[in-house]
Amino acid sequence: MQSIQLNRLSLRSTALTIALTALLLGASAGCTAAGEEYRAIAAYSGKVTEPATATEAVAVFAGGCFWGVQGVFQHVRGVTNAVSGYAGGDSATAKYEDVGTGSTGHAEAVRVTYDPHKVSYAQLLHIYFSVAHDPTQLNRQGPDSGTQYRSAIFSLDAAQARVAGDYIAQLNQSHVFGAPIATRIEPGRQFFPAEAYHQDFLTQHPTHPYIVINDLPKVAALKKLFPADFRADPALVATAHR
Repeated sequence: MQSIQLNRLSLRSTALTIALTALLLGASAGCTAAGEEYRAIAAYSGKVTEPATATEAVAVFAGGCFWGVQGVFQHVRGVTNAVSGYAGGDSATAKYEDVGTGSTGHAEAVRVTYDPHKVSYAQLLHIYFSVAHDPTQLNRQGPDSGTQYRSAIFSLDAAQARVAGDYIAQLNQSHVFGAPIATRIEPGRQFFPAEAYHQDFLTQHPTHPYIVINDLPKVAALKKLFPADFRADPALVATAHR
């Protein structure tokens, strides 16, 4: 069963073929899936009030294939767990085969658990928009297309929705990306963990062509652009206290 699952993953949305083609053409390891270099963008300029006594908080982000988004946040200092999963649809269709049809309302998403005394929600947004994905792509990310690969923030409360909305407005006003931000804010959506074979995929399969082309450059960009927030040892689901 495991070999069947991994064979299915290697064919996702013809991504393997595209990744191998890019590799043969000498694709730059310092580029995004969209072919643009990662760039430093301004941090959120508004005020964010983190709970003074809280030692744990949660955020949910979607930005294309969850392998890379999970891999990025696992390397962020202050993150204690990052789980790949699905958000936006119902529990009955929170399965990889169903979500892949693009008809469930789900997006591949990542639930990030973090210590707000070590990294703020605003800083997670900064990383999300800077290196975790290209926020200008609508219903796609790199070689993957469909609403299940949309850019979305599944806000868990009004404060998260406000900060995310304000930051999107800030980025649009600055024109730093040269195109409008496509990220949607979707409140009140439940998160469902993905199958076990999707968890820690970047760490477990670092030579997978899709990971090499699309996702390892994101981790490298995190280390370069956010050195103070980078942790060399990822916070893996396999070892997280749950």
